Amino acid sequence: MIEEIAKELVDACFKIHKEIGPGLYEKVYEEILCAELNKRGINYERQKRLKLQWEGITIEKAYIADLIVEEKILVELKSTKYSGPLHFKQVLTYLKIADLELGFVVNFNVALFKDGIRRIIYTKDTKRGREEQ
Repeated sequence: MIEEIAKELVDACFKIHKEIGPGLYEKVYEEILCAELNKRGINYERQKRLKLQWEGITIEKAYIADLIVEEKILVELKSTKYSGPLHFKQVLTYLKIADLELGFVVNFNVALFKDGIRRIIYTKDTKRGREEQ
């Protein structure tokens, strides 16, 4: 089930990049992606606040996720010249906080869409992350 959702998500992002291209603000891509997910009947939460438990304290607004799709996939949207190792680590941290295993960094500000998407897996039992192509 999660792979079908991931495939639809990536397809929607690809469609947006192909038809619109790079150069818009991140929030514009977020708005369009949400509309595309709606058309596909895919549920999501937008700008979801995530809390963090740490040594007996709760930080209510540790992070705000751009999108959480079908309560299974975290999506961090970007529209920047550079998306590198920091964004991988950032999404890995967000996956831990959200208690999710699959996340994507989607940077729409690239010439080729394949250069702007990163799939990140967080394995809860080993507490490690990896990037997949």
